[in-house]
Amino acid sequence: MRQSKLFTKTKKQVPKDEKSINAILLERAGFIYKEMAGVYSFLPLGLRVLKKIEEIVREEMNKISGQEVSMAVLQPKKLWQETGRWSEGIGKSVMYKCQGDGKVGLGPTHEEMLTDIIRNYVQSFEDLPIYIYQIQTKFRKEARARSGLLRGREFDMKDLYSFHSSESDFKEYYEKAQKAYFKIFKRCGLKTIITEASGAGFTKEHTHEFQVLAENGEDKIVYCPKLHFSQNKEISKFKKGDKCPLCKKTLKQAKSIEVGNIFPLGIKYSEAMKAFFTDK
Repeated sequence: MRQSKLFTKTKKQVPKDEKSINAILLERAGFIYKEMAGVYSFLPLGLRVLKKIEEIVREEMNKISGQEVSMAVLQPKKLWQETGRWSEGIGKSVMYKCQGDGKVGLGPTHEEMLTDIIRNYVQSFEDLPIYIYQIQTKFRKEARARSGLLRGREFDMKDLYSFHSSESDFKEYYEKAQKAYFKIFKRCGLKTIITEASGAGFTKEHTHEFQVLAENGEDKIVYCPKLHFSQNKEISKFKKGDKCPLCKKTLKQAKSIEVGNIFPLGIKYSEAMKAFFTDK
């Protein structure tokens, strides 16, 4: 189709209620349309870019034996009660009453829902390992929905979940998944720094974030210029000017944007939801 036939047009005016640079540029170029704070519609050009990114993600996930699914957006309260996360407030973040079926949530994440599916299919160690991913719309009650597409209330996310019969098998796949994410970001033109971070509401263990240095980033990281070491400032005991604990280079501090993360969840969800299997 010719560009002249596109119904969208570029705009000279800066959107009055938009402060985020990414949203301003994308709106002016006709890639997205702002519906409300934290909620955007993708127009033809924006959707085309989004689909190309999704294809890159699928190619790399399939290379590490990922099986794609599409789980339901509506999640029953009872699943979140099994893990205790409903009472923690996560389950209440985007929740409403469904006629005749009690309270349901608009999925902010899918650990409980997938664990429920897996426990109905996995009986033996011979059924493991399993690697499941999806690219799907998520909903979160974001208090600071002011960063355009970077911090939204409705957004598309690719999430990958793996189930294993041993910790050693999990660790091996964790490294494989980490490399796959690096490939995805590289193909998208992003230089990422793997960064230790907190587990937020998912795990008590440290997790790993993929951070991109950016002046408009909301995160702060302390990192080694040789990329041997990096920690989110929220958990780090190191500061700018300290020596890297691995190579002794002088550490730097910079603002950054988190573009992805990986979590070692252990048996938190499988144990709480009684997703067991018969061992050897």
